Amino acid sequence: MASVQAVHNLFLCCFLLCLSLTQGRGKYESSYPSEYPFIKKASTFSTSTSFSPSSGGDKAYDYIVVGGGTAGCPLAATLSQNFSVLLLERGDVPFTNPNVSFLSNFHLTLADTSQASASQYFISTDGVLNSRARVLGGGTSINAGFYTRASSRFIREVGWDEMLVNKSYTWVEDQIVHRPKVAPWQAVFRDSLLDVGISPFNGFTYDHIYGTKFGGTIFDRFGRRHTAAELLVTGNPQTLTVLVHATVQKVLFDTSSKTPKAVGVLFKDENGNQHQAFLKNSPRSEVILSSGAIGTPQMMLLSGIGPKADLEKMKIPVILENDLVGQEVADNPMNTIFVPSKKPVEQSLIQTVGITKMGVYIEASSGFGQSKDSIHCNHGIMSAEIGQLSTIPPKKRTREAVEAYIRRKKEQPHEAFIGGFILEKLAAPKSSGHINLITKNVDDNPSITFNYFNHPEDVKRCVEGIRMATKIVQSKYFTNFTQCGKETVDKILNSSVGANVNLIPKHTNDTKSLEQFCKDTVITIWHYHGGCHVGKVVSRRDYKVLGVQRLRIIDGSTFHESPGTNPQATVLMMGRYMGVQILRDRLGKEAGV
Repeated sequence: MASVQAVHNLFLCCFLLCLSLTQGRGKYESSYPSEYPFIKKASTFSTSTSFSPSSGGDKAYDYIVVGGGTAGCPLAATLSQNFSVLLLERGDVPFTNPNVSFLSNFHLTLADTSQASASQYFISTDGVLNSRARVLGGGTSINAGFYTRASSRFIREVGWDEMLVNKSYTWVEDQIVHRPKVAPWQAVFRDSLLDVGISPFNGFTYDHIYGTKFGGTIFDRFGRRHTAAELLVTGNPQTLTVLVHATVQKVLFDTSSKTPKAVGVLFKDENGNQHQAFLKNSPRSEVILSSGAIGTPQMMLLSGIGPKADLEKMKIPVILENDLVGQEVADNPMNTIFVPSKKPVEQSLIQTVGITKMGVYIEASSGFGQSKDSIHCNHGIMSAEIGQLSTIPPKKRTREAVEAYIRRKKEQPHEAFIGGFILEKLAAPKSSGHINLITKNVDDNPSITFNYFNHPEDVKRCVEGIRMATKIVQSKYFTNFTQCGKETVDKILNSSVGANVNLIPKHTNDTKSLEQFCKDTVITIWHYHGGCHVGKVVSRRDYKVLGVQRLRIIDGSTFHESPGTNPQATVLMMGRYMGVQILRDRLGKEAGV
């Protein structure tokens, strides 16, 4: 069996975000199933030369939704029941991409850094490797699939109608959510959670309840992923248009009056040609941004809404000054502990969760899989043989340096990985950061800072979570299952410190100080939120952008915390919920929803 460090590195590189050099790979032939006749390539779009945004016309839309992701797909499908909707997604479809479709290939999309990849990697200024979705279905097309609702407290605090929330959750669940077949690793993890006092056992439930439970999944019993894109099948094909490879450059505004008014968007197609899409000449028509906690603040800034000094520095015309756009962006920090096994372990992603009263969530994953028809995975900068990129000074961590490391890396067989991980992550971190533009090119990632563990309360809770995670690893249930002896805390933690999980320089006392361990081994769980907060950037009930007309935001950039243990259920629900609310506000009982 490979060393613990090599084993740990192999899975972490795939489970988190390995920056593999797969340029020229990952290009899948697009196929749009017959159930989705409204999905087209962006290059098929055309606007009549006689059309103008002030006159309306056949090519104008009631709603233009920017971002065909977790919230955008259910939102567009719902609005199309009564109005014309244009949904613009910068990525391709997920249906024929095996790395998206199958649980066994979960890590491969994250490992693919080509331009055709369904994920776009980025490295936060903190030195943490990250990824954002670039595919129809958004995060539901590249995540670990776990489905669980937000707490009742969260729903009350955001001011949503609880009856409509429950109906909207159910609408999603009836279409794409499944009850998992619990893997052996997850069952042992459940017993260990209960053994260390994370009780009671609440069985299988979508609800957010203190204790231990099994949650839902968007992977079916055959291991096939069901994404937000499938919710589009409920849309009205006569009034819904979905364009893929449609990269929105900015929102277009009419500034002839005192209050700027959104009139449409500028986007480019897969060939690089520019197009304009316009709203109908109605005060109720809207552009709705649903590009996520990274994409939406970036789009707001590119469109001229944000801090005046920053916009002027980038030579972006200021449409509306708002210093709070792109601020208070947060990510739930996570730390992992490797659990070795002397016998092969079935692959499993998240199925079991421990919800503690200390503000920490404990989850687990196991095994390693890769189907024969998937792209070859180079394991990138986190493989053991290449050493730690964190030893390179930050200013020298260029893309060329990363690629040089990758070229020198020897391949490891997947058989090298035997074991699993305990994942410890914070709920509602108090540390937050900001998003700033680096260029005016929407294809480029902005500068993203999360300030992980800047707040002492976050460090304190992480330490408590790590202590609990080590007890879980040492439980009789895991030692009996893995056939490995009970290890010391130092040995358990050393496995994680030695792995190259991020680009943060390591310290010599990592395992002696749990506070330092938390900071030095922090990784992401992709639960970004904030940047366009309610009351600061958008209004409370309807999420309309303050200070402009006909512009709304519906996604996780409006959240003050990530809902539940995993946010996808609530973001999916939010798309349906807000779509129904818009229809009811506009049509009343005639909306029929």
